[in-house]
Amino acid sequence: MQESPVNPQIPWRKAIERPERERGAVKATRWEFSFRVAIICAIYFLGFFAPWERLGSSGNPNPPRLWSWLAIQAARTGLVSTNAAYLAVTASAILLALLGAWLRLWGTAYLGHFVMRNPAMQAGAVMASGPYRHLRNPLYVGLVLTSLAVAVLMPASGALFFGAAMLLFTLRLIGGEEAFLAGELGQAYLDYRKAVPSLWPSLRPRLAASAVKPRWIHGLIAECFPVATAVCFAALAWSYDANLLTRCILICFGVSLIVHALISAREPGASPDGIST
Repeated sequence: MQESPVNPQIPWRKAIERPERERGAVKATRWEFSFRVAIICAIYFLGFFAPWERLGSSGNPNPPRLWSWLAIQAARTGLVSTNAAYLAVTASAILLALLGAWLRLWGTAYLGHFVMRNPAMQAGAVMASGPYRHLRNPLYVGLVLTSLAVAVLMPASGALFFGAAMLLFTLRLIGGEEAFLAGELGQAYLDYRKAVPSLWPSLRPRLAASAVKPRWIHGLIAECFPVATAVCFAALAWSYDANLLTRCILICFGVSLIVHALISAREPGASPDGIST
């Protein structure tokens, strides 16, 4: 996943793999950025498995999921019934999944699959199209929203670890990329960073639109996992069957790995503008 807001039509983009400049408070290392997908998968695994709850002589092989825990805690306040609490948690998870999928799809449709999946940071020109006119990091915000939706399927303590770890790692990735872009693009990116908020979107676009056009089909294929996850939540969450929903999401994840592998195999040396290298 790559967030650098660069114009995917610029053929002279540079892929630079040197360490980020020593600026900014929290920055991912080059190793973290290159292996970000593996690190995110590891965080997901620990969140779902929660070994500190399941293992040991006093371990619980079936710890309560965050979905049930939130609903029960809300019902215990006496302000809502148990049914209403479950309904509110379920609707919130569906909304988070839908918003996360939309931001991921919208951002990747403008940014391009090459930049989003590339293990090296990219820098070409500041993009002022699509969601990048409202916030600088729509892909990362979409990632966090999708993660929060999936977290309801995890054990409560696993979800707590998962949420904290994902937020910290996302902030590190953002810090690393923004320091890299500021160093490579200079004042143009500094002006963009000053004009456009990082994580909380502006309702009104902060910049005039550029000429870049979205590639919706490419974006849909590249973001098949969050989109499929949102569909699973919207279609199946109302059954309140966490095991079924978890299995569906795992299947979506496996299919997304196959899709990305096929894309990489078909474009072995393609540059972001489609010119073979």
